This record gives sequence, C-alpha cells and structure tokens, in this order.
Amino acid sequence: SSESIFHSYLLLSSLLKFQPFDLHWSFFIFRLSTEGPVEIGMSLDIASIDAISEINMDYTATIFLRQRWRDSRLVFPGNESVSVDGRLVSLLWIPDTFIPDSKRSFLHDVTVENRLIRIFSNGTVLYALRYITATIACNMDLTKYPMDKQVCTLQLESWGYNLQDVVFYWTRGNDSVKGLDTLRLAQYSVESYYTSVSRAVYETGHYPKLVLHFSLRRNVLFFILETYVPSILLVVLSWVSFWISQSSVPARTCIGVTTVLTMTTLMMGARTSLPNANCFIKAIDVYLGICFTFIFGALLEYACAHFYTMQHQTIEDLHRELLRDFSESNGNGSIPIVSSSQPNQSVEVGSSAEQSAAQAANSDAQNHAGSKDKAPGQGCGLSSVKDASRRAASVFIVENPHNIDRRARTVFPTAFLFVNILYWLYYLFL
Repeated sequence: SSESIFHSYLLLSSLLKFQPFDLHWSFFIFRLSTEGPVEIGMSLDIASIDAISEINMDYTATIFLRQRWRDSRLVFPGNESVSVDGRLVSLLWIPDTFIPDSKRSFLHDVTVENRLIRIFSNGTVLYALRYITATIACNMDLTKYPMDKQVCTLQLESWGYNLQDVVFYWTRGNDSVKGLDTLRLAQYSVESYYTSVSRAVYETGHYPKLVLHFSLRRNVLFFILETYVPSILLVVLSWVSFWISQSSVPARTCIGVTTVLTMTTLMMGARTSLPNANCFIKAIDVYLGICFTFIFGALLEYACAHFYTMQHQTIEDLHRELLRDFSESNGNGSIPIVSSSQPNQSVEVGSSAEQSAAQAANSDAQNHAGSKDKAPGQGCGLSSVKDASRRAASVFIVENPHNIDRRARTVFPTAFLFVNILYWLYYLFL
C-alpha cells in the first residue's frame, strides 16, 4: 500500500509539473467524465450562528462544508487514502457549489486556506471546506414578534453544471447536518430542522439544489422582563389616581401625564431594533397600544370626573343662592313666580323648595294639557321630540361625580384583565 500511495504522489506531482507524457492524466483530472452526471454527496456542520438581524432580515453563520464524489479513473490499489495539500485545489476539478441567498461570505485563511482534498483507493474524492462565514437572507414574518417562530433556509446550488452534469444529494439525510442540536443563541432556540433535495430553474436550465430548513423560536422571557412587565406596571400606576381625591388636581394630573409620557418613551424604545415597515403590525405594538389606551383612558376619566364635579358644584351654588333669595325676599318667605307660558298668572312659592317644585310641576302639567287641547297634532310630535331630548340629556347627567371613580376602580382592571387573556391566547396558541 505504501507503494500505491507513493505512486499517487508521483502522479499528482507530475500533474503539477505539466510534463508532456502526463497530459492525458491532467485531462481527466481537470474535466469530468462524460458517462452520466456525477453524484455529489454533501454534509455540513453548523459551527455557529453569530447574528440574526430583523432589520436586514438575514443571519450570519459559520459552517463546515464537505463534498464527496467518485471518479473510477482515480482508483488505485490498496485500502489507503491520500491527503493532498489545499494549495493543489486550484489545479483539480471541484464542484462549483455556491450559496444563492448569500449577501456576503468569505473563506477563512488562517493560517492557510482551510481546504482539504482526500482521495480514497476506490476513487472517492473528499473536498472539505472549513470555516465558511456567510450572511444569508431569511424572509421573516414579524406579525407575532416577540412570540414569533422563523423558518430560515441554507441553500446549496451548482453554478455552471446543470442536472445533466452533476446531481446533489445529502449523504445521510437529516443526519448530514450537525451542530444545530447543540447550538446556543441569544434570543432564539432551534426548534427543529430537516433537509430536502430540490432543483433550481433558471433561463439557462435546471440546476441541482440542496436545502436545509431550520426553525427558530424566539425566547420571549427577555421581552417580558424588558417591555411587558414595565407596561403593566405603568397601567397599574395610572389606576392609583382613582383613589386620590378629585380635589387634588395637581396630584392626579401629574400621575396621568407622567404615565402617558413614560409609555410613549417605552413604545419608541421597543421599535428601535425593528424594521419600520407598515406591513408588519407586530404583537408587541398591539400590546403597547393597548397599554397606552388604558393609560390615556385613565387620564380622560379624571377629566370627565372633574368636569362633572365642577358642574355639580355649580348647580349646588345656584340652589343655595335661590334659597337665600327665598329667605330674603319677604317676611312670609314667598316670592311671586311668573309662568313662561302664561305671563298673566303668578304662583306664590312658600319657604320650602318642595312646595315651589310641586306648584311648578302642576303649572307645567296644566300648560302641557292646554297645549295638547289646542294643537293635538303638532303638540304630540313636538312633545315626543322634547321628551327624547330630555332622556338623551339625562344619560350624560351624573348625580354624584364620585361614583365615576368608584366604577373606574372596577371597570378598568376588569377590562384590562379580559384584554390580556384574549391577547395571550391569540398570540401564544393561535
């Protein structure tokens, strides 16, 4: 066997020297056999996935690529193999394999070019490339970010040789890929992977193609601690104003404005590391929008409560002034009240507000009955419109403004809990 190995070295050295009597050997080394396509088996190791970019929609990986094919004209006696220096690769025929989705790539050359050629006695040639670093495109669907799962591919194609020249296949199926099971990533975990054999169709013909599919699931724990928990705490902080007195205007206004501004800053920070694409309404954007809506709603709740409080206080002040006028008008505590519908009649109002209200109600009832007798057709329609307007106005009248805060203490947490249940059920299980 040592003689056969020595004979192989002499053969390769003669090829490098290009001696005339060895030109027929260099011919079949430089060219493929014309007896059918050459079957090239491939396997690879994933050394690392250095970065996954959602902005550029690509990932950077370092791989080991091994290619095997057999040429019966390289058979030599014995059971040994010959390892050829990597500098001889440029003088031998090798497959023109490339990565079609690669944006940029390079082959490491420290301390020498990481290439290996090994020829076995049965004519099998092993061509190995170590440390290929490539940035490969990966189309991502970010609608469920950060609870998304991305499926990326690594494709290998032949550039110049079509299916009539070469055929690609995985040497051991899914076991041809190593390293993904033990890979550790910052934000992702490899959920599954599989291999497939396909073909690339171009204008110049059909070319062999091998595809590695691997699924990456994002680790959501980081985003829960970084974004979701602060958002929930800001929403809860906005509810503190419901337990503060409505007369404390600076305190409640300060809580509302501070939480709104903080939530806006949190929303802007969550979008800095993501692509600004209108087609992607991400899950985190939906949740931040929900939290912002509840925080802004708490601020509007205090505005409404304060408005009705001031309105109720104005009505009470007018009622006190009316009672004071009653007491100061006459000795018997009665003043004349003139009806708007019958200006020639007057009603004596006693010192008590109940008597004046009853007399006014009787007067209104008589006037209303009289108007019905005078114009039953027109009065019916006009009175129905007035009644409907009074009912609509009574909906917006709050007898006790403090009930707004009491109801908000129950409505806001219940609604927020219900929305959270729907949100997490949809994005985690659907």
